[in-house]
Amino acid sequence: MMSISSLFFRGAVLWFVAGTSVGMQMGLSGNHEFIDAHAHLNLLGWVSSALSGCFYALHPTVAAKRRAWVHFTIYNAGLVLMLPSLYLVQAGHAWAEPLLQIGSSLTWAGVILFAILVVTAPSLGKVGVGK
Repeated sequence: MMSISSLFFRGAVLWFVAGTSVGMQMGLSGNHEFIDAHAHLNLLGWVSSALSGCFYALHPTVAAKRRAWVHFTIYNAGLVLMLPSLYLVQAGHAWAEPLLQIGSSLTWAGVILFAILVVTAPSLGKVGVGK
């Protein structure tokens, strides 16, 4: 079974490809109306997922918890729903707004769960050189 940190890293790379693809599309077309979708793809998808993967790689006891898998599932389900919906809303498709709201709520729930995992991690103070 693949580790949670590996899943987050692999997902991060996919979000990075999506984010840079939107950036390329904007740059080549000269149409920058999708800047919000581009930023969210890169920050919530690429950066936050990669940082979550780093955290779990550094804290294997936290990564082994069921809540880490729940975090991955909720967070990525939210992103899969939120990010395309944001793009569609920015393109003028008002019907995607409820999907954007649901996806945003799931993503936020994943962030809150991750915050709880980080704050309650017993090994957090033991990471680093000389500790």
